[in-house]
Amino acid sequence: MAGEKEHPLDQVRQICTAFPTVTERLSHGTPTWFVNGRTFVQLWPDGHHRDEFPHLWCAAAPGAQQELVATDSRTFFRPPYVGHRGWVGVRLDRGIDWAEVAELCEDAYRAVAPARLLAQLDAGSTPGSGIRD
Repeated sequence: MAGEKEHPLDQVRQICTAFPTVTERLSHGTPTWFVNGRTFVQLWPDGHHRDEFPHLWCAAAPGAQQELVATDSRTFFRPPYVGHRGWVGVRLDRGIDWAEVAELCEDAYRAVAPARLLAQLDAGSTPGSGIRD
């Protein structure tokens, strides 16, 4: 229906599957995206443990987690289990900008993907283009 928001799973799937050689499967009971067998994004549509709100966990470059949390701690947080490795949690219940989510997912992909796939990504179009708000 026109005007309805897509489910976060549909949005995140659209973003992540645009990257080269990405696979999706359940991991720890939740949708997870992989490149070369390595996790780069995990979606918790109904929350996880104490974080009872829809959110993502994204791989991140060194220092990105601290910068994002310092900039906007209402949206970004240090997730359990993977936060110590620099991953960033992203709340999806705060009127999130899906173009920003696409950038975060691309950054996560870049943090995990091998150089040959990054070259393939750089040779193609921007994965976040066409993402609807």
